[in-house]
Amino acid sequence: MEQVLLSIGHGYAAEYVARALGPGWRVLATTRSAERAETLAKAGREPVIWTAGQDGSALRMALEQATHLITSVPPDDAGDPVLRALTPLIADAERLKWIGYLSATSTYGDAQGGWVDERTPAAPGSARGRGRLAAERAWEALGKAAGVPVAILRIAGIYGPGRSAFDQLRRGTAHRIDKPGQVFSRIHVEDLGRIVAAAADQRAAGPFNLCDDEPAPPQDVVAYAAELAGLPCPPLVPFDTADLSPMARSFYSESKRTRSVRVGPELGVTLRHPDYRAGLRAILEGGG
Repeated sequence: MEQVLLSIGHGYAAEYVARALGPGWRVLATTRSAERAETLAKAGREPVIWTAGQDGSALRMALEQATHLITSVPPDDAGDPVLRALTPLIADAERLKWIGYLSATSTYGDAQGGWVDERTPAAPGSARGRGRLAAERAWEALGKAAGVPVAILRIAGIYGPGRSAFDQLRRGTAHRIDKPGQVFSRIHVEDLGRIVAAAADQRAAGPFNLCDDEPAPPQDVVAYAAELAGLPCPPLVPFDTADLSPMARSFYSESKRTRSVRVGPELGVTLRHPDYRAGLRAILEGGG
């Protein structure tokens, strides 16, 4: 059977999934704009123009062709907009064999710097995390009703070419915030794509954490990037006096070290960028 991925909300991360799938796959990619559709077509994707809450005929036709589906669209105040659109359509999607929901590690909540993995119960402490967990459960319920396996792909902080500490340093927007004990986990976007592609190929189900092997304080990442690129390193600023947006400050309300006990053993994926140092070096060597 022809393999066809329907990628809803096809953006930065989803494009790396499409690249990792390799030859033999068709990728139907949704976008809200005709201009973006042209860009997707030039990249070899088949654009589907669709906006949540509006006419869903194009999405319906795309779903009828899909054997695999991923969605990168976050929930809004009313829940998951993709679920609202697809729930009435899934029963007629006879070719669909797998669903991947790109979620976030915010579903685990605050571990006060401790470790979490796929066996750790979800305990979101933020509205953002609660929304993600509700969407995860709804996707799993939809998949169960349709007889389709659903992978819950909990993604740590994404970085990669064009979206790394190098770019922040060059723009002058990089910060080094000193909050003792604060650590974040992250994942290079190339490894993210490879993990999701492996999950799709194997029709894997259940939660998977997408993260590298070395959680680290964010100020260390910025300092290393500055050293590598020969750029000025921002001064260390105490968290309490840092000029942060409410959104940025909210990320510092949770500290955890994320690992996966499933990605390697079950999907057979070995990370190409196992820590931020390897990932940043690869970006710099690639001209990013």
